[in-house]
Amino acid sequence: MAARRDYFDGCGAAHALDLVGERWALLVVRELMLGPKRFTDLRAGLPHASPNVLSQRLRELEDAGVLQRRRLPPPAASAVYELTEWGLELEPVLQTLGRWAARALPPSDSIKVDSFILSLRTLFVPERATDVDVTLQLVLDEQPFRVHLAHGELDIERGETRETDVTLRCSPTTLAQVVHMGLPAADAQADGSLVLTGDVAALNHLVDSVQMPAPLPA
Repeated sequence: MAARRDYFDGCGAAHALDLVGERWALLVVRELMLGPKRFTDLRAGLPHASPNVLSQRLRELEDAGVLQRRRLPPPAASAVYELTEWGLELEPVLQTLGRWAARALPPSDSIKVDSFILSLRTLFVPERATDVDVTLQLVLDEQPFRVHLAHGELDIERGETRETDVTLRCSPTTLAQVVHMGLPAADAQADGSLVLTGDVAALNHLVDSVQMPAPLPA
């Protein structure tokens, strides 16, 4: 295993890069921000990271105290990785980096589930949802999420809910196009990429509550 490269610089930013600056490290953190995952789940979320590199990053982040590994009780009895309390403090860092880079985001035809969910939390503007109270069920690539938008707050958690104003079934890429890129939901429904059940107004409230940063001048 290659030794980790340090900057040997007394700056806090330099030490942060010592801890999470290696390739794939922050993306591992991103993948765990919504809860524990097995190694196979991490591989699915980071398909371009080789198993050896991913294993190395997990060891380094565990040694640094950013994440921890634990074994689930029977009948699952599998190992999962999860962020420590210190590791969870990296979410504002990811959000700031995301908003900064979104001003010059290159075109892409794909976004992963966790990336999209975190983009909602990153780009949410509380002032745009002060008079709203809606619950959405998002089923993205068969992964369910409950989204509650109420009184200037956005709450998202994994899992199903029966109390919902609208249910959306689609890929995260399709919903990103609707929420972030201005694709009309009706167009996505027409081509079959989005299945919507319930009140489309609830989706419109979600769309209105997030805002992409202004792009850099050409």
